[in-house]
Amino acid sequence: MNGIEIFGTGSYVPDFVADNDKFSEILDTSDEWIFPRTGIKQRHIATDVPNYYMGAEAAKNALKSANFKAEDVDLIIVSTCTPDFFYPAMSCLVQKRIGAVNAACFDVNSACTGFITALDIAYNYLATGKHKNILIVSSEKLSQQVDYTDRASSILFGDAAGAVLIRKSDKPFYSFLGAEGDEFEALYCKVNYRTNCPWYGDINEFYENRFDDEHKQNYLVQDGKAVYKFAVNAMANAVKNAASQGGYDPSELDLVIPHQANLRIIEKATELLGVPSDKVYTNIEHMGNVSSACIPICLNELFKAGRIKEGMKLCFVGFGAGLTYGAAVMEV
Repeated sequence: MNGIEIFGTGSYVPDFVADNDKFSEILDTSDEWIFPRTGIKQRHIATDVPNYYMGAEAAKNALKSANFKAEDVDLIIVSTCTPDFFYPAMSCLVQKRIGAVNAACFDVNSACTGFITALDIAYNYLATGKHKNILIVSSEKLSQQVDYTDRASSILFGDAAGAVLIRKSDKPFYSFLGAEGDEFEALYCKVNYRTNCPWYGDINEFYENRFDDEHKQNYLVQDGKAVYKFAVNAMANAVKNAASQGGYDPSELDLVIPHQANLRIIEKATELLGVPSDKVYTNIEHMGNVSSACIPICLNELFKAGRIKEGMKLCFVGFGAGLTYGAAVMEV
């Protein structure tokens, strides 16, 4: 049987904390408005470091937890939708900073589903035997995309990074990925190229004039109601699809680790699955939504707390811009 084993975890969380009271200083909002709607009390903001630095620090911590040498990593996959550069890939910057001189590198971007996407890719590489020790780094700096005059979206997002080391195992692993591109306008952030090419005309018509103001051109845009409707059903369906491959009912899962987008979404999706709240791990109250970094950070917290026990059936599930969604089920 081809499966995977997580043998190291790490994270990096910036020092600066923006709690709900700080947002009330810049917006017409309050903790009484934010917390009941989102489950968020605070989020961390990387005020003085780039995204790749956070990813590299999370990777170093994962290596340290496993007592594993960077030069023995043979593939680095970084999931991010907030890179510091168009190129090189952020994975190359992580490679340089941690000294993983023998690793191949590439990035993936399926937004908040990115960790699950990277895990699925890594599983397939391990199954072929082409790679043996893979480092997945999920690092996100949403603060550089968020409009801090928009109280509906800015309160949701934070910055942080998580990392895991994985290798081949004979323990079960099942995954499911999906996407609904027709719904992309529910959540997006457009690249705003600044060009001095003298032959350019107005190409906005190719986008059907969707990006017709500065806000839509420069910042993360989200339709909260549309995202909620999509996310609840997509997360439930993804878990059912992944679990069914192993002959599991969702109620048989020992622990579900969801993307930390909104506590209401998590509660509704797991209710549909029949998974009780004591089997669902959340850290959204103190971390907010850190996109693809949510799940590996949760994993690191759980491993450090000794809550992951041998034989447990874990489920990771998420959704993101695209709109993308996915789930993975594994035994530890």
